[in-house]
Amino acid sequence: MKNFLISSLVFFHLTLVSVRSDVIQETCDKAARGDPATIRLDFCLSAFEGNPKAKSATSVADLVEISIETSIANATSMGSLITSLLDNKSIGIFARNCLEDCSELYSLAGSNLRRGGKAFEGKDFGTANIEITAAMDAPVTCEDGFKEKGLVSPLTKENKNFFQLTAIPLVFMKMVQK
Repeated sequence: MKNFLISSLVFFHLTLVSVRSDVIQETCDKAARGDPATIRLDFCLSAFEGNPKAKSATSVADLVEISIETSIANATSMGSLITSLLDNKSIGIFARNCLEDCSELYSLAGSNLRRGGKAFEGKDFGTANIEITAAMDAPVTCEDGFKEKGLVSPLTKENKNFFQLTAIPLVFMKMVQK
């Protein structure tokens, strides 16, 4: 009887872990197939890799909340990266101005994402969509600032990643609403 109980618990645990990882795989796969120009499957999966909350997600709604939290953390990280770039005293005035603008954009993006997360929790999907979409503009506007000055952005890779990170909760939110 004891062996049966242990075997049952192990089976239940393995089944639960499998179901949880399937939620991430299936949701990212569906998002990538539904919006391939914006969501790459490998990027989507890697966005949840190593996140303990993601491992315990059981629904698409859970993944929306987790992806918003990930985007907020990334916006904060971008602020730190920009600050370190601004510490370089040899940076030109135009590049410095662009970086300062980007810093402000990412600060606002973090605020937008927090408001979007709260709206999503309250099932106010319209407001959540508006706020997260506003955050998604930060990397585009940041890149455009450098281009307008004829400069190469030192943040291109990070801006592309942030854009995708903020696209994930938007696409997932559409799935929750269906």
